[in-house]
Amino acid sequence: MVAAALTDGRAAVVGASTGGVLTLAVFALGIAVVGVVARLMPAASLLVALMTYALQLLVLALCITAIDRAGVGAETLSRGWFAAGVIAVTLLWMVGQLVAATRQRIPAFETTPADALVDHPGGER
Repeated sequence: MVAAALTDGRAAVVGASTGGVLTLAVFALGIAVVGVVARLMPAASLLVALMTYALQLLVLALCITAIDRAGVGAETLSRGWFAAGVIAVTLLWMVGQLVAATRQRIPAFETTPADALVDHPGGER
């Protein structure tokens, strides 16, 4: 938004902020839905995550279509800066998700302490 304000003025700021806020809201709602489903039904979380991704794309496309059909002119909202806001927030969101995923220490399998192992008779070679 700062770059838009410095280069193109009010329409650019409105476009960049609208695109950025819309994208942030869609992504935040998506991660909230996947988080709730992962807590309630972990087995369904992958399916819901994939469906949420498709729904996020659809919601963004519908919002862009609604803005286009509303007849918002170039003097009110810059379409180029709107796209730049969507792209910037998407890239920042992906980097944030990548950093969060790499910092979490979620084991791929559960380890059992040595004293919890049960000695099975036979089978020794």
